[in-house]
Amino acid sequence: QVQVVESGGGSVQSGESLTLSCVGSVYYYYGSYCMGWFRQAPGKEREEVAAIITLNNSTWFTESVKGRFTMSQVKSNDTLYLHLNNLQPEDTAMYYCAVVVACYGDGDFKADNVIHWGLGTQVTVSS
Repeated sequence: QVQVVESGGGSVQSGESLTLSCVGSVYYYYGSYCMGWFRQAPGKEREEVAAIITLNNSTWFTESVKGRFTMSQVKSNDTLYLHLNNLQPEDTAMYYCAVVVACYGDGDFKADNVIHWGLGTQVTVSS
């Protein structure tokens, strides 16, 4: 049974950085998949933030975080990292790690397609 577990959230000031971690042995179970992050702010819908697309080893970021967020992956410890730089108050949300299988592009990385969700980690940014 695949599980994904996030950690690394916290409360920071505007302009500061955080690194989120997601641990999950996804690689051993699936061929092509996408693994990445969603976030949900109070009163808003869950939105896609970033994903690794294993089919072509590419990454995708939503427009609002491009240039500020990056990802890295260490397969030896089954961990995906989301590096959040220059955080802004509008980045405040619960961040969820997620896995989508049969994922061939960023268009497949949607909440309805997620088969494994983490419990989430809170990121709070104050101005």
